[in-house]
Amino acid sequence: MIIKHTASAGTVTKNDCQVTVAPGTEGIEVELQSIVKHQFGDQMIQAARSMAEEMGVTAAKIKIEDKGSLDYVIRARTETALLRAAKEADGLLGRGEPEAVVGVLHPAGQFGG
Repeated sequence: MIIKHTASAGTVTKNDCQVTVAPGTEGIEVELQSIVKHQFGDQMIQAARSMAEEMGVTAAKIKIEDKGSLDYVIRARTETALLRAAKEADGLLGRGEPEAVVGVLHPAGQFGG
């Protein structure tokens, strides 16, 4: 996946994080600002890095502004930011695939966005 421009996902509120992705020149660089960096920083950086690697990203700058989110939140926010950053104007993702429809399954069993 090729990162074409800067994009972000998430919010800077309690138990969430905002992930910003920008094109990089070489490798995956991860910058972390977090209230729990001293306790969980390594795991948080690894969550973002591994998601980027799983998606085939070879060069990107990832910035995480965290307010106590769990690793699955960091992975989801990273995935969304990467998809947005790779998206082209014609609506295709960086891999030439059409954009997937994403929804959230609520407890009642209905989808919402």
